[in-house]
Amino acid sequence: RVPQVQPRAEELSEVYRELSQHPGLSTACLGPDLTTQYGGKYCSLYTEWSQRDLARAENIKFCRQYLIFHDGASIVYSGPAGTCSEIKGELLSRESPSGTLKAVLRKVPGKEKEKEKQFLEVWDQNRKVKSIDLTALDKHGSIYDDDQFGCLAWSHSETHLVYVAEKKRPKAESFFQSKAPELGTSDEDVGHPKKEDAAVKVESPHPGSDGGWLWDCGADWAVPQGEQFVYHDDWGETLSTRSVPVLCVLDIEGNSISVLEGIPEHLSPGQAFWSPEDTGVVFVGWWHEPFRLGLRHCTNRRSALFYVDLTGGKCEPLSEDNRAVWSPRLSPDGCRIVYLENNVLGPHQQCSRLRMYDWYTKHTSTVLDTVPRQAWGTFPGIYCSALPAMCWAADSRRILLDTAQRSQQDVFVVDTATGTTTSLTADAPQGSWSVLTIDRDLLVAKFSTPSCPPMLKVAVLPVAGHEAQTQWICLQDAPPVPGISWNIRTLQPPPEQEHPQYRGLDFDAILMRPSEGPTAQKPPLVVMPHGGPHSVFTAGWMLYPAALCRVGFAVLLVNYRGSLGFGQDSVASLPGNVGTQDVRDVQFCVERVLQEEMLDASQVALVGGSHGGFLACHLIGQFPDTYYSCVVRNPVVNIASMVATTDIPDWCLTETGLPYKPDALPDPAQWTEMLHKSPMCYVDQVRAPVLLMLGEDDRRVPPKQGLEYYRALKARGVPTRLLWYPGNNHALAGVEAEADGFMNMALWLLKHLQR
Repeated sequence: RVPQVQPRAEELSEVYRELSQHPGLSTACLGPDLTTQYGGKYCSLYTEWSQRDLARAENIKFCRQYLIFHDGASIVYSGPAGTCSEIKGELLSRESPSGTLKAVLRKVPGKEKEKEKQFLEVWDQNRKVKSIDLTALDKHGSIYDDDQFGCLAWSHSETHLVYVAEKKRPKAESFFQSKAPELGTSDEDVGHPKKEDAAVKVESPHPGSDGGWLWDCGADWAVPQGEQFVYHDDWGETLSTRSVPVLCVLDIEGNSISVLEGIPEHLSPGQAFWSPEDTGVVFVGWWHEPFRLGLRHCTNRRSALFYVDLTGGKCEPLSEDNRAVWSPRLSPDGCRIVYLENNVLGPHQQCSRLRMYDWYTKHTSTVLDTVPRQAWGTFPGIYCSALPAMCWAADSRRILLDTAQRSQQDVFVVDTATGTTTSLTADAPQGSWSVLTIDRDLLVAKFSTPSCPPMLKVAVLPVAGHEAQTQWICLQDAPPVPGISWNIRTLQPPPEQEHPQYRGLDFDAILMRPSEGPTAQKPPLVVMPHGGPHSVFTAGWMLYPAALCRVGFAVLLVNYRGSLGFGQDSVASLPGNVGTQDVRDVQFCVERVLQEEMLDASQVALVGGSHGGFLACHLIGQFPDTYYSCVVRNPVVNIASMVATTDIPDWCLTETGLPYKPDALPDPAQWTEMLHKSPMCYVDQVRAPVLLMLGEDDRRVPPKQGLEYYRALKARGVPTRLLWYPGNNHALAGVEAEADGFMNMALWLLKHLQR
């Protein structure tokens, strides 16, 4: 047959180059209010963006500043101030409470054969006032700059900073390494520093109070032998260099750094901030016994909120110790801490509870509980990886958060006293909204749609009771990408596919299609189920679907039952039913869309990653007559063989419907059940050509999963190709891998659909 469209590789690369240049908005920070000579108020807004640089094969960060003039109730004028400038080497940064100082963690390339260094800098409004070489001080390992443990928090007095770093590991020596004693020392002194040399003086943040002595846990009493090759457990995917985190305090005035003690050894601390009155540090502690499980995207790991006294070193829990908690945020008046909470184990992502701890009464309350069923127009429940770093309104009573609401993402204000919620985006355009920050009731958010890259929005939060009247103003526009139309469809599974315990659940799909070009009337269809499986496609900007749409494909993004944003019942319906319920939902959606839309049913393909790849491989095996091409990225193909190699073995048992215990070994029946729920059971029926993309450093779904499928397909004569990406993990998010992956995906689809 004659292909309807056959863009050359040059045309594909040009489309990708154009769309990949749209930057993403990551951070926003409001400066202090200033007053004009005429009495008006204004403040600066500092924003950070990221952009793919294909020529340099890296993601670059740049900043841009804006001015916002307001009268406290509305925004009078807003606009950019100056041009963009690239940010180099900056790992973390944080403004002080007054906005007059800024702390920056910076990486600096070493000279000649020196390793990369880390500097902690303090800037005022005119210059750099401190620059501390943390690598040279050698008090700890590398500072954590991730969003799981990492933090850089100012004390309220603006004299101290707390951050998280890897515990200093003594340098081990061989049993056979000899060291000549230095002149003037005895044998017993060699390699044995005096204990008093290892103490670091910590000045108390309270003016006039006594400082406390804390022993530097990085000090070596002796150089250990025979420990060069000891295995050190880590926190898995994207956190492979995170093993033993410690809390560290920088005394800015005294130029001293200390490693806090008193934290129980069975805990890994992170997400720390200063307590009211700077008496100590509040942090989240994750249990890591008997061994560490993968933590990235896993909000079900046992953890609790703790407080460690700065001078006495006493550590006490502030929350229950049999839950999973994260994202604590202190109110402006220093009286309350809100945080998110899940059950331990079970689905890795689920509907979360919003909890609040009163600092002075020591009472903990539930502000928002889980929502069993989502009803349109009501609060859908909390489905987010974190609360905004600045989420409290000025009244210290209301907080702002964004959450999935079916296939959209919306912003809500929550009254922590009453538990009432109000949408701030109910009357705004449909799409994906995210809160970046709120300060003095000035609210900053980003907004995007499947056809419109991220744009910057600002508003003033109205007084309590009038939040629905929020007026959003666009501060940085992003014109829609031409040639893309989209809509959200809701589907009800047929009666025979209903879950016996959770009847009446429905699900969504986002359909994107080209609105211009030679295939616009009847385009080929690319079906994309999401990974997780407990995640969700929201109606926001996504590079791959937009680029596929621009080159002539319709794209169907399926939020099958088990997705977030549809209530906890939907999440709970999937464990034990993977490989059947989710597969049937996707197939039902595809068949319905092909019946109701002008699409080419003879040109249908699958694209999926992780659990989306699991579903894609299931579908080409269970429904071989529907699909003519398939592209999978780090797919799960055999749960039984994955359980012993992944950083999340609990996932394998939970999603299979089996209980997980760290000390339990699966019996033959469990191995059989895991295999029966895997795509590998259907490989004999596969006919569609398959392209596999694997990340060499993937800890979540190790690349041997894809290799196992590749060999099975090759043995059966199915056309298949494998792309292997060194230096890339589960997300395949390296700029070079991402670009190469799109090109190979698009060319593979074009080649095997146009036959």
